[in-house]
Amino acid sequence: MPFLDWMRGLAAVIMLQGHTFHSFTRPDLRNDGPYVISQFFGGIGPAIFLFLTGITYAFIMQRGERSALPAGSRWIAALKRARYLFLLAFLFRLQLWLFAWPQSPMMLLKVDILNCMGLTMLVLSPLAVISLEQRIRWAAAAGVAIAAAAPLVSLVDWSWVPGPIRDYYVPSYDFFAFFPWAAFLAFGVCAGSILKSVTADQMNRLMQWSALGGFGLLAAGRYFSDLPYNVYPKSEFWLNSPWLVACKMGVLLILAAFAYLWNDYVIKDRWSWVRQLGTTSLLVYWVHIELVYGKWLWFFKDSLNNYAVGACAVAVILLMLALSVLRTRYATFSFRSLWPASGTAVLRPRRVSGD
Repeated sequence: MPFLDWMRGLAAVIMLQGHTFHSFTRPDLRNDGPYVISQFFGGIGPAIFLFLTGITYAFIMQRGERSALPAGSRWIAALKRARYLFLLAFLFRLQLWLFAWPQSPMMLLKVDILNCMGLTMLVLSPLAVISLEQRIRWAAAAGVAIAAAAPLVSLVDWSWVPGPIRDYYVPSYDFFAFFPWAAFLAFGVCAGSILKSVTADQMNRLMQWSALGGFGLLAAGRYFSDLPYNVYPKSEFWLNSPWLVACKMGVLLILAAFAYLWNDYVIKDRWSWVRQLGTTSLLVYWVHIELVYGKWLWFFKDSLNNYAVGACAVAVILLMLALSVLRTRYATFSFRSLWPASGTAVLRPRRVSGD
């Protein structure tokens, strides 16, 4: 579905500018408007990636059900997807360490968004063995339960648990912990299952409900977060509040409706640079982290004013777009293709979906 790639590309743009500002802005400017605005919008990027990963996970589950695979085989396929994300997470950390050696400490066990995706897929993998209708209900229930439990998890003293394990599930400003971030992937499984349950002529109505539901969630999240009393003994809105999850889910549903409208009725089959970034989002994520946070641009770290950082953000986005285009255009290139049977060299481009 093209609008999902467009949403993923939008998340990539948000991520690229947010990380550039975070890495290059001078410390004395980090309370100013441009930096604050950049990081504020940057907070929605991970939620979009997790939500879309959940949709992809639902598609994988439905593919197994449609193929009439046994329940055990469908579960194994879901577990393999979780294993794939875990392997990517550890390879990603290993590459960062090797490229920064010997200046960088060993951080193979740092919990990043890929780790969160892998753990959440592992926990949600049993959803692969139930029917599509049941999956919609249980995935939504899982998302609500994860979001609701986040403040309670924060109240417990987990100091006795080793840090690398604790970071996987205790809400933190520094890591992508299971609570509450996994809620977005669970809601994505619900949304992906709904997408698989509707026909093409029902999509317009579904997107209308998505927009209405999004505005409702956003309003409800803001209303209940502003109440003078709380059902939890302690809760921090920007860390573990279920109402923050509700607000972000509202934004995600509104963005989904807009992305569908924009792709199906405005740009249609025309090339979109945002959608292009979305088709190779994993590559863009991997490369830009090394570029922005690695030692390649060390002379920009914590040293630029807002105008210079803005220019760097544009440059990073353009560079990642060029990389994405090259990856898509030459995805199937091999030296054997230079000697085809017809005697004519051929490059066959194909579209690559991002993870």
